[in-house]
Amino acid sequence: MSKITIIGSGNIGFSLAKGLVKSAQYLPADITLTRRSVTALKEEASLGFITSDQNAVAVSSADIVVLAILPQQLKKVMEEIKTTVRAGQIIVSVVSGVSCADVKAVLGEDIPVVRAMPNTAIAIGQSMTCIATDSATEEQVARVEALFESVGSVVVIQEDLMTSATALCACGIAFFLRAIRAASQGGVEIGFHAHDALKMAVQTAKGAADLLLQTQNHPEGEIDKVTSPKGCTIAGLNEMEHNGFSSAFIKGIKLSAKKAGGLYNE
Repeated sequence: MSKITIIGSGNIGFSLAKGLVKSAQYLPADITLTRRSVTALKEEASLGFITSDQNAVAVSSADIVVLAILPQQLKKVMEEIKTTVRAGQIIVSVVSGVSCADVKAVLGEDIPVVRAMPNTAIAIGQSMTCIATDSATEEQVARVEALFESVGSVVVIQEDLMTSATALCACGIAFFLRAIRAASQGGVEIGFHAHDALKMAVQTAKGAADLLLQTQNHPEGEIDKVTSPKGCTIAGLNEMEHNGFSSAFIKGIKLSAKKAGGLYNE
């Protein structure tokens, strides 16, 4: 069994750790979680994970190191660990807007780096994670893919698309949540109590997503099934489009992608 160290064990890091244990890929004792304050890791320690506030020491014994920190913290952390990182390790970065080359510039050109972009649905094992690399081997990429398949779905993409993946999948969680919130508010306007409207909107959204996942159909094909001539569905859809629904959604994704690309250098 290999050892894994997750640096910056916030929501993403801890969710990944729990997913790995739940999938039986790792035991808690095989995973080291680090934060600046060990007292913030009491729950994790109680579950059997090794906890530490010494990043360099935690990295030295790991086969895979996951960097799960904010872009603004990355340079400092990499400076801390560069003396204990070794060529046989795989570095996995879940840091937005940071290229494999950026990581290698500090840790060493011979260190295999794989980027991963999960989203917050990792907390319930339903993340959409995109992974990419510049020079890691197929075997190394497969090992990282297996990690994130324990907490959702994985797509391997080209590295130049990672910033776009951040906007579509990581920021995208918030976009779809806002759409659900808007639907529930519409429900209140047409007569439902708020808690009922939210439940109805959430399940309808989940049903729509599952319908596409299970049938592999195109969204427009499913839309056609509920839009009859002069009907109420097409009237509602067209009203939304007249007010820029699809355009606003697309513009939001594009702006988030632009912003994500500059986080590391801010």
